[in-house]
Amino acid sequence: MKKDLSDYRKTYTKSALLEGEVSDNPMELFQKWFHEIERSGTTDEPNAMTVTTNGLDGYPKGRVVLLKRFTYEGFIFYSNYQSEKGKSIAGDPRVCLSFFWPGMERQVIIKGKAEKIPGNMSDGYFESRPTGSKLGAIVSNQSEVIPSREVLEEKLKDLEKEYEQKEIPRPEYWGGYLVRPISIEFWQGRPNRLHDRLRYTLQEDYNWKMERLAP
Repeated sequence: MKKDLSDYRKTYTKSALLEGEVSDNPMELFQKWFHEIERSGTTDEPNAMTVTTNGLDGYPKGRVVLLKRFTYEGFIFYSNYQSEKGKSIAGDPRVCLSFFWPGMERQVIIKGKAEKIPGNMSDGYFESRPTGSKLGAIVSNQSEVIPSREVLEEKLKDLEKEYEQKEIPRPEYWGGYLVRPISIEFWQGRPNRLHDRLRYTLQEDYNWKMERLAP
């Protein structure tokens, strides 16, 4: 099997990223970009991001999850703590988050450390989820080998009966992570592959150092 993709080309002309036009704090720039992506309507799920972890098998692995909140502290997403992702974070909390917004020709790459958020915060988010999503978190032993899809569907039916007219509790093995960034890079596509790349790096005094990187 062979396919040549060398003729796939695109000219990037949508915007620019200049030092004199951005905040000294990368979280403020992230918020600005995120709101612009939302308003543009060019992305179905602007909060979709790739989380890359260092696996227990020695290989890095990325997968797409949904960002659920961001603050000056960092970025929050939710997962099964016993999943492959959760076990990888427990073994090495260093992670990379990346957003790709092709409609605006932008990327954001974040390096940081993940930590579990307080249980009451996970409880609050879990309670806001639809019933099906709550039950799905209980049904799935995430990342484990299963014999068939039918096993999941039968287990879901049983749980639907069990929790009919009852409150569904958050499983202890499911909750949120906060990724505290140490480096955030913003990438804006430009013509002739001379893309704009600004990297913010957290300093010992908790201020951010901004540098331009060659494309």
